[in-house]
Amino acid sequence: MIWRQVLAHPEVSEEDRVGFAEALIRAGEWNEARSVLDQVPPTYETYERYRLEAMLADYAQDWGRADAFYETAAGMTTRPASVLNNWGYSKLTRGDHAEAERLFTEAIAYDPSVFTAKNNLVLARAAQGEFTLPLVNMTQVERAQLLYTMALAAIRQDRIDLGRGLLAEAIDTHPQYFEAAVATQRALDSGVRN
Repeated sequence: MIWRQVLAHPEVSEEDRVGFAEALIRAGEWNEARSVLDQVPPTYETYERYRLEAMLADYAQDWGRADAFYETAAGMTTRPASVLNNWGYSKLTRGDHAEAERLFTEAIAYDPSVFTAKNNLVLARAAQGEFTLPLVNMTQVERAQLLYTMALAAIRQDRIDLGRGLLAEAIDTHPQYFEAAVATQRALDSGVRN
């Protein structure tokens, strides 16, 4: 990995270490990423560093630290949509669906183009039994995909009739052939469920 050569250079910077830690996280090398980030002095305070600290705390299931780092990172940028989405997903996986919904909504307010936040928002709402689309800007294709996500969530909750209806709406809404939704509908009709 080229990053190891960079870190071996005598003029390595803290930014380089943070970049290497991010590459390690992307590669799933969480423990090594923790070790690399621990070499960065606490006085090096950047958005990227705190975003990675939050992700590492999440991985360690240290929720208090994760929340603190997410909050700090979000406050250090004028474009916090990505970190708010990550924080919301953290809350979603912990079962705090209402807080996840709030964070996804805030992420979308900062950047309405982030489809992942829209999809996660639908998941958070479905986890609370809410199966209507949120009031956010979306394209026709996004609308179909979000309906499909809601359908899958309903089916997982054994709300089969609701899932069928949402699948049909997703298929009808999509401007082209929606292969995944059609395949799911066929599987459901034949009695196969994931």
